[in-house]
Amino acid sequence: MLAPLDALSPLDGRYAADTAPLRGYLTEAALYRARVQVEVEYLIFLARSPRIPFVAALDAAQQGALRALYRQWTPEDAAAIAAWDRRVNHDVKAVEYWLRERLTALELGAWNEMLHWALTSEDVNNLAYALLVRGARDNVLVPAVRDIYTLLRELAVEYAELPMLARTHGQPATPTTVGKELNVFAHRLGKANDAVNQIVLSGKLNGATGTYAAHVAALPTVDWPRFSQAFLKFLELEPTMLTTQIEPHDTLAELCDALRRVNVILLDLDMDMWRYISDGYFGQRMAANEVGSSTMPHKINPIDFENSEGNLHVANALLELLSRKLPVSRLQRDLSDSTVLRTLGSAFGHSLVAYRRTLRGLGKIEPNVERLQADLQAHPEVLAEAIQTILRREGYPEPYEVLKQLTRGRTPSLGDIRQFVQTLDVAPAVKAELAALTPENYTGLAATLARLQP
Repeated sequence: MLAPLDALSPLDGRYAADTAPLRGYLTEAALYRARVQVEVEYLIFLARSPRIPFVAALDAAQQGALRALYRQWTPEDAAAIAAWDRRVNHDVKAVEYWLRERLTALELGAWNEMLHWALTSEDVNNLAYALLVRGARDNVLVPAVRDIYTLLRELAVEYAELPMLARTHGQPATPTTVGKELNVFAHRLGKANDAVNQIVLSGKLNGATGTYAAHVAALPTVDWPRFSQAFLKFLELEPTMLTTQIEPHDTLAELCDALRRVNVILLDLDMDMWRYISDGYFGQRMAANEVGSSTMPHKINPIDFENSEGNLHVANALLELLSRKLPVSRLQRDLSDSTVLRTLGSAFGHSLVAYRRTLRGLGKIEPNVERLQADLQAHPEVLAEAIQTILRREGYPEPYEVLKQLTRGRTPSLGDIRQFVQTLDVAPAVKAELAALTPENYTGLAATLARLQP
């Protein structure tokens, strides 16, 4: 067993604990197991069809014994197939040879020649990958993103009414609330995660060049497209009926693109949180034994958001490569997709590390109420928008230009603004309305929006 300190990839080394949930889906052993599952289920499907008489029926006990081969999977099983793989230098054929041994041991040797019957390796591989990718998405990635979404929603509600100076173009702008800004990310993330979850992965089972040639040659009376469609639907995959030798990977590319959109939203969140921490709007709860700097003892660095940001960039580079490369294959088949598919674990792994770091970072933050209030009070010029808008309502001549002269490139005090209000030729009630404005209460419907459910 490779020690984490000797691992070439940080996913199997430094981040091994974070990526552990993916090992049941995106390792070589998991791929062997999924191939066994496809071969076994295909054999059972053949045996159930009355139109395929040369495949003897399998009773319930025999079917259970076959399914136990992948349902009760062990490391020793993976090692045994890997030994066959080294011997024959073909991973799918290795699965077939291992299955022949197991069927013989189960006294099911009479079905040995029906294993992998009329299939090409890609018929097995594309279905195995689809099952694994779906499992990794449904059981690991989507729940991990949902955890971030849930925490963002909780924080949004908790800080729904906490006012904060906004910044557009990096400059002081109309105030908002902490909760509203966090809920923006929650809504975006929830929608993107739903899109990931809703993609139906596809598969194909139609032979060496997608023509069912071997199937038809052996048994021309069977409706093989219908048989293929039924088997794929049994696996809960969308049938792809027109292909070359390979399933074109279009839905897998779609999934990679959808994951990339999730990751872009999280990049935006990570970078904003980094800036809010840098500006002192958020503090971070200290971990007693943690060190922020090797030389500056005072530092509490936003390392979780930074780590997430870096991993998201790596993940998205791989996801973009996968979505661009996988749907392209020369003529009826080339093998370049095979090695690229093996990077799915890396793309998903870096994504998962990032999700866990973002979640951990969000779990540490605490708004600095004093700093938030101080920044609001230091920039009363943001009230210029409200004042000129109310003056427009009152028919006051050129209010935008008047407020521009008062505030652009300057930082008048709140007292200066209130003195200016008293010089305006408007009704006393309007002057009172304008004088009551403060940066803290000029947040519009931000508190309501912070609580808005998707």
